[in-house]
Amino acid sequence: MKTMTPGHVLTLLLCAAIMPAAAAQHEELQRPSFHASQSMTVRATVEAIDHQTREVTLRMPEGDTVSFVASEDARNLGQVAVGDVVNAEYVESLSIEVVANEGFEPESGEMQAMARTKEGEMPGVAAIDTQVATATVEEINIEANTFKLRGPDGSVQEYVARNPGNLKRAKVGDLVIFTVTTSVSIVVEQGPSR
Repeated sequence: MKTMTPGHVLTLLLCAAIMPAAAAQHEELQRPSFHASQSMTVRATVEAIDHQTREVTLRMPEGDTVSFVASEDARNLGQVAVGDVVNAEYVESLSIEVVANEGFEPESGEMQAMARTKEGEMPGVAAIDTQVATATVEEINIEANTFKLRGPDGSVQEYVARNPGNLKRAKVGDLVIFTVTTSVSIVVEQGPSR
């Protein structure tokens, strides 16, 4: 997937702003959409740390341990001591929306952002990655319960509809917007014995 340029971002934002209004003006069709997310939170205790080799061992809540070598990008590792607590959260979401297409071609892009704690503070990082791709509905076959989409690379692929009723709520030429967002945050807190 290619990196999204400011022009791509503007185009996708315009699609998001203009298309629902255009769809409302031209027709009353309620197009399909799908949204889902999952998250995981982990709280672990620093069991051992070697600041020279950057090897860290964490004890998980179930009692098992995980060891890894922290990369040089892991800022402020020197602040971490045995007994400190690592809190990590991972969230992933998927959104699929079908909208009326006002002449836009399929496109794709990616946006990323990351922030870290300042030098000398306890380690912490937050990162988010959003990938957006659009595809054009090329064919709908209600009898076979299938539809075809043309993606950003020009290829056309056929899919089986999970919900056959959605095929009646979409039209050939509609734009399908896929958005996948993942976010990770890791924060280290001083343990109770410090």
